[in-house]
Amino acid sequence: MPKPAARPNQALLSVSALFGAALVLFGFFQDTPADIFQGLRTIVTHEDVLITDYIAIAGMGAAFVNAGLVTLISVLILKLVGDPLNGATLVTLGLMAGFSLFGKNIVNIWPILVGTAAYAVLKQETFAHHVNLALRATALSPVVSFMALRYSPWLGVATGVLIGFLMPPVAEHAHRVQNGMNLYSLGFSCGLLAMMLVPAFKAFGLEPQSAHYWSTGNNCLLGWTLAALCVLFIAVGLSRNTKTVLKKYWALLHTSGRVPSDYVRTFTPGPVLVNMGVNGLIATLYIVLTGGDLNGATIGAIFTIIGFSGYGKHAFNIVPVMAGVLLGSLTNHVELNNSSLQLAGLFGTTLAPFAGVFGWPFGVLAGLLHSSVVLQAGLPLEGMNLYNNGFSGGLVAIVLYPILTSLVKRRRPVLLEEDLFAMFEQDTPQAVEELPGKEAGEVPEAPSAD
Repeated sequence: MPKPAARPNQALLSVSALFGAALVLFGFFQDTPADIFQGLRTIVTHEDVLITDYIAIAGMGAAFVNAGLVTLISVLILKLVGDPLNGATLVTLGLMAGFSLFGKNIVNIWPILVGTAAYAVLKQETFAHHVNLALRATALSPVVSFMALRYSPWLGVATGVLIGFLMPPVAEHAHRVQNGMNLYSLGFSCGLLAMMLVPAFKAFGLEPQSAHYWSTGNNCLLGWTLAALCVLFIAVGLSRNTKTVLKKYWALLHTSGRVPSDYVRTFTPGPVLVNMGVNGLIATLYIVLTGGDLNGATIGAIFTIIGFSGYGKHAFNIVPVMAGVLLGSLTNHVELNNSSLQLAGLFGTTLAPFAGVFGWPFGVLAGLLHSSVVLQAGLPLEGMNLYNNGFSGGLVAIVLYPILTSLVKRRRPVLLEEDLFAMFEQDTPQAVEELPGKEAGEVPEAPSAD
């Protein structure tokens, strides 16, 4: 009997499992086991609304152990359901690892996963078809914690199951209106659902409130650790056939990043690892150079950028958006090192496709708009949607995209996979503009990474 064909990019899960284990190990180097277990208890008995930096409420050891355990749980789920490993897998794992430093924990993610699994059963579809969405929909895990801890554990479980069940149809339709220009598409979907839930809670006398737990003083330790991790990514990516990897990475830098942009499938893991390392260094330097704080929330954002380095983000399209947020700090009458603007500078790169499709000045414009919108858009949600920047990015994308499409004539096309491979034989990046592809005004037909 012939053996089943191995899934491509199988090493993604093995490397991700090692990453999760490394997070756990790093945590145990920071605190004693007794402090870590007490910290984990604090994490799972906290409401977890934005912004709840686990380093601030439970200590660095417990925060990283929680992140590592959630990452390992996610890897195991992806393996068991037979997820087709690609750039979307990296996105999911980056989000799970990152947000497990400030909002997701080893307890509050499960009801939402069960709810999406129930939806798959009802639709007579495999859970593998929805697993990435299910894991990412845990952006609404604070709702589970809030209902369970404030009122009843069973009410928290029931609410989480309902969220997981409703998210697939909401996400499917919300994705279309964003035209592939908001990489955190599911953040917009979660924001819409939270817009329904939070007012309903208040109508019944429940009063969710946002929080602000924000640790400081760890930039040296966490900065050097992140730098070492990113350099390791780059070194591993370049370890085989350096010339080819660099050539593919150069081609990757000249893609738009618009959804769908599965860099793992198109460029192979080597260039993607280089992209992950470079983007992680850029994000870390952004926080350090702007006087920000490396903590659970900002490292969560950096892990998210690293994850999306396999699906849409690269140095050429994230830097303009970051510059736009910097510019916005001058007009918003808010200090640049304000916690919300620190996160906006990192998570705002959800709008990177604007720089990729329309050019860097429009990436700056998108970042400028985002820096204002994100400060207000999340207020009605009371911290219940962890992907607040994804919600704000969706609003910006829905308004800005049709305006630019009607006014800007020169746009980078959405290239087909075979066109990207053709770039590897070209010596000049200008070949990107000459290659055929779908017009930038068309909505991509491929499914979202969500």
